[in-house]
Amino acid sequence: MAAARPSWAGRNFVLLSAATVIAGLGNSGAMIATSFAVLDAGGSAADVGLVAAARTVPLILFLLIGGAVADRLPRHHVMVAANCVNFVSQGAFALVILSGTARLWEMVLLAALGGTGQAFFAPASEGMVLASVSGAQAGRAFAVFRIGVNGATIGGSALGGALVATVGPGWVLAVDSAAFAVAGALRAFLDVSGVPKRAASGGILDDLRDGWREVVSRPWLWAIVVQFSVVNAMMITVQSVYGPLVAKERLGGAGPWGLALAAFGAGTAAGALLMTRLTPRRILLTGTLGVFPVALPAAALAIPVPAGWLPPIMFCTGISIEVFAVTWMVALHQEIPEEKFSRVSSYDWLGSLAMVPVATSLAGPTQDLIGRPAALWSCAALIVLLTAAVLFIPDVRHLTRRPTTTPEAPAPPNSPPRPENPQHRTSNAPAQDPGTHQHNAGN
Repeated sequence: MAAARPSWAGRNFVLLSAATVIAGLGNSGAMIATSFAVLDAGGSAADVGLVAAARTVPLILFLLIGGAVADRLPRHHVMVAANCVNFVSQGAFALVILSGTARLWEMVLLAALGGTGQAFFAPASEGMVLASVSGAQAGRAFAVFRIGVNGATIGGSALGGALVATVGPGWVLAVDSAAFAVAGALRAFLDVSGVPKRAASGGILDDLRDGWREVVSRPWLWAIVVQFSVVNAMMITVQSVYGPLVAKERLGGAGPWGLALAAFGAGTAAGALLMTRLTPRRILLTGTLGVFPVALPAAALAIPVPAGWLPPIMFCTGISIEVFAVTWMVALHQEIPEEKFSRVSSYDWLGSLAMVPVATSLAGPTQDLIGRPAALWSCAALIVLLTAAVLFIPDVRHLTRRPTTTPEAPAPPNSPPRPENPQHRTSNAPAQDPGTHQHNAGN
């Protein structure tokens, strides 16, 4: 007999979670498959970077427009349309790879199309999960959602790597295309009859200005977005550039580094499980304190510690970043007006991604200029200093979880009646298929 699901896990929550897990499984494998597809087609390491950049650049360019559009149109329609775009782009990518005639410009173009779809999906998806549950259960719901997201990332990466080795990257991309189709179909069945209609607004530029005002009017919000523009850039630089180099030269190669990255993924899953039990009162203070351990991998690689120490360090880092992710989501869910959260989300996403290509491109020259240990210590120092600076903002230290907040978000279908007290305002968090404030993407 199947266990009864919690009362807050209504039909919409189940559909959204299932769609995200399915898309996450496909997308995690596709990230590996894309790199090997470029290499199998005769591309160089620079070509792999070019295809990766082709996805990231339109994602950054169109995020703000995607947020404004998601606040003007039904968000689930935007999500389904974006899934359709990614279904087409990944399907076409699979076809050109399987044909054996793939050319670099084709792969760049299709990667850019996929990034454009993600730019519209991500802001639209931010509030959908928490809009499907009651305010009192928001933190627990998002933590459960993140367990599925992180599990899909870990499982998708492992399965994708195995499939690339056995059947080739083209078929893995075809599976990813099919996963987008299934995810889009599930999201098409969302019941949004209880979502209040939004009042007509001005043009897209008016919406973007309004979203900007929402961000800059809250010091805790813009400060943490600025903080994570650097924290994310440092984390990704350490994991994608310096970590593999140190592992190759000092730690035994790709095997130990792969184990360390797997431990990080396991830590994020453990952190999400932990946050289903914890309900800290000072949400931003708890989350910000959880960011300090994110500096540990950079410091460990700067020393460098023995290879056996890296997995537990990365595991603890995964837990800490997940504590931040859930508390950040709860704060935004509580404080941001529902009708504006997608455009606010787009600024959060932009801040979280904008510095990443800059940091990764400067990693090599920085290492050549000051040496790799100094570069790694600099990454760790920036994370610690910016996190400490954020704690000087009073709202970061004092913003507290409210049992009920304003205004009421729509109830999920078949959920029990809510109390008459004012309820929550919704959200901006790493809820793409998947996400953290360290936005792990894939829709």
